[in-house]
Amino acid sequence: MIYFAGICDCMIMHDFTRFYPLFMQAAAQKGFSMNIDINTKMITLLGTPLGQSFAARMQNRGYEAAGLNMLYFYTEIDNTHLADVVNGLRYMNFAGFAVTKPNKVKVLEYLDELDPLCKKMGSSNTVVRTPEGKLIGYNTDGVGFYTSLKEEAGMDITGKSFFCIGSGGAGRAMCSILAYHGAGKIYITDKFEESGLSLVEDINTNFAPVAEFIPSGDYSKVAECDVVMNATGIGMGASIGKSPLPEEYIQPHQLYFDACYNPLRTQFLKNAEAKGCKILSGLGMSLYQGAAQIELWTGEKAPVEAMRRELLDIINIDENSNAIKN
Repeated sequence: MIYFAGICDCMIMHDFTRFYPLFMQAAAQKGFSMNIDINTKMITLLGTPLGQSFAARMQNRGYEAAGLNMLYFYTEIDNTHLADVVNGLRYMNFAGFAVTKPNKVKVLEYLDELDPLCKKMGSSNTVVRTPEGKLIGYNTDGVGFYTSLKEEAGMDITGKSFFCIGSGGAGRAMCSILAYHGAGKIYITDKFEESGLSLVEDINTNFAPVAEFIPSGDYSKVAECDVVMNATGIGMGASIGKSPLPEEYIQPHQLYFDACYNPLRTQFLKNAEAKGCKILSGLGMSLYQGAAQIELWTGEKAPVEAMRRELLDIINIDENSNAIKN
């Protein structure tokens, strides 16, 4: 039996009706050596929608491979009650928590400290809870994205030009890490102009003066870019089959990256592939950022290969395949 002391004090009651079944679903998904005891450290992912996420299986496989007494599960929540949930996690048996859309920027308001790079990026996907209950924000999305570009696409981003569609939490991390590592130019567009302009200002102030805002619907700069990135979430969940970029702007010399990994090939990537472009899904980004999260939560080296095998098993592709296709 699993007992949560004081759960009703720490979390909104109507949210707990979803919280407990999702907890048990994650436990069932792990499917091996599932021993939850008083010392089990919990991790939950805060965001919505989460039905497409592979994070629980990947993380739980990593914990098992590393011999860690931990459990990762989902909590679907938007900004509405985020403050209440974050405050509740502070007082529970959590090593920390993960954050995804639409909470990566908003969550900063409820944390005690921010890692310097996270502070510059202006978004957090990883929070570490100290033994004293202090919450410290980090961002491993940027690390995951950069490692994926380097390891899977073989790209040296120095001096390269990028066009990013979307300026939310993922877009912030991706564009910030590009500026940090020497990108030559980063064009950023978003239908929410205030968000895009804010990211451009933050990059130019905190990293390097390489970012420029492009109004939504203007794709005239796409052709001159080496890499085109989708950080909008369009193409997953309810928007499967849709792309944020009209096909006529795609050029065959480019690399197309989609932060989404389920489906593995979004319409955005399919359109680019059809034009002869290299494509890269968000699978590698998810793997490498997840490995970095484990290291932050535990201080232990993450079992990257075990996590990779689990992801490949989930998407039912050959173990020797790559997330990139030439």
